[in-house]
Amino acid sequence: MSAMPNESWVALLEDDKLVEVMLERPDQDRIIGGIYLGRVEAVLPGIQAAFVDIGTEKAGFLHVSDLIRDEDPEEENGKGDRRRHSRTRKYPPIQDHVQKGQTLLVQVTKEPISSKGPRITAQISLPGRFLVYMPHSDNVGVSRRIEDRAQRTKLRRMAKKILPRNSGGIIIRTVSEEVTEKKIEHEFKHLRESWNKVLAGSKSQEAPALVHRGAQLIGGVIRDLFSDKFDAVKIDSKTIYNEVLEYVKSVDPELSNRVHLHKGAEPLFDKYGVGEEIQRAFERKVPLKLGGHIVIEPTEALVSIDVNTGRFTGKGKKKDPAKTILQTNLGAAREIAKQLRLRDIGGIIVADFIDMESKAHRDQVLHELKTHLGRDRARTKAFEVSSLGLIEMTRQRVRPSLFNSLTSVCTSCRGIGRVYTPATVLRQIERSLRRAGSAKEEKRIVVRLHPEVALRVIEEEPGLLKRLRSRTRMDLSLRDDPLIGLDEFRLLSGPSETDVTSKYAVA
Repeated sequence: MSAMPNESWVALLEDDKLVEVMLERPDQDRIIGGIYLGRVEAVLPGIQAAFVDIGTEKAGFLHVSDLIRDEDPEEENGKGDRRRHSRTRKYPPIQDHVQKGQTLLVQVTKEPISSKGPRITAQISLPGRFLVYMPHSDNVGVSRRIEDRAQRTKLRRMAKKILPRNSGGIIIRTVSEEVTEKKIEHEFKHLRESWNKVLAGSKSQEAPALVHRGAQLIGGVIRDLFSDKFDAVKIDSKTIYNEVLEYVKSVDPELSNRVHLHKGAEPLFDKYGVGEEIQRAFERKVPLKLGGHIVIEPTEALVSIDVNTGRFTGKGKKKDPAKTILQTNLGAAREIAKQLRLRDIGGIIVADFIDMESKAHRDQVLHELKTHLGRDRARTKAFEVSSLGLIEMTRQRVRPSLFNSLTSVCTSCRGIGRVYTPATVLRQIERSLRRAGSAKEEKRIVVRLHPEVALRVIEEEPGLLKRLRSRTRMDLSLRDDPLIGLDEFRLLSGPSETDVTSKYAVA
């Protein structure tokens, strides 16, 4: 975990390989999980949905399936798979339940993405470390990821025992597999107190208003993911380290010795090669280990992935074209699953595999893809290989992808290409200067940057240079240059202003 005043990153590594990365910035307000007092702007019977003003730039989208209770008591997030249910269940008309101007207490389940506003639900859930409290439900469930039948029965009985009558429903989370009844009861009381505060807050405010803010990135990751399956959590901010350590000691003391503060001169993400991996996540072409490559093309409607053999023609003297294609497609299936998770690509994905005549080979590739998609925390589904060699997939999308979070539409090319935002460029500059400071080889650096980026420093981050001077012990200054690209910068060292950008620049 890497935290700076204007940016927080969480990187998950498996076998020293980056598999998942998450980002949070103040200018990209994280609203998922937030509870709002909203006002209905419009009711649309044709699509059985309503638009609710919750105070964000775009109104929240409320489907009838998110209004009428239909949760799956086995889903850990308390929301269930509403798309699946909505296909099989007939709901009463939404206009019978909500009217224009009505106030509703709702919760954000998906961040605003592109031109779409946030997705909201009236079925509120409050997640804790060990359980999820659902005040409008009466179900008691256990996460499907706890597979032992005897343990599931034990946990369900424990939950029912501590749950007072007519006090809502709860779901026991995966991390609670060995939890004690005392801890479950303590957390339930805490979550119920939080819900009472939400109700009190909703009565004292006028719509639209934020009533309860969801967990921020690092806190949410520690709460939801950190368990004995992790070897360690490493944090480069002492403040965040102390907060995380205090929380872990309170909920699971045995894990506290796995929380570490990074103290080395080398930046944490540099040590593990995370920055380079993030940079590669923006490349269209991804090479495959056995040869060949895949090309990833995000569009407004879907993400297309093309599989190519490249120069790979198989191994051995007797080359079998069918086996060569199979090997390439199997490698592509593994890489596609990895890239979807790493880039946090959601929505509809279509993968164009190399044509396979054998049904057995097509089934083998589909099985390989599903196996590796199963490692993903987000819900994914892959359908049968079509006669054209296409596999259609869906992946749960709750926030903008890494690509959309770090880039903006290029005004010069009218949306054909993308460039880094000024905020992203500043964070790149900040990390680069911190790297230069840790090397202790430079005394003076002039940063040459685009005027729009320099303007952001003046208007929104006036204390940035002072903070970096203190941190790096270097004489730092900025020089705007309209001839430099919007997402470019140069680091000029010493009186001679030698260009040292390539030496210290990071993604």
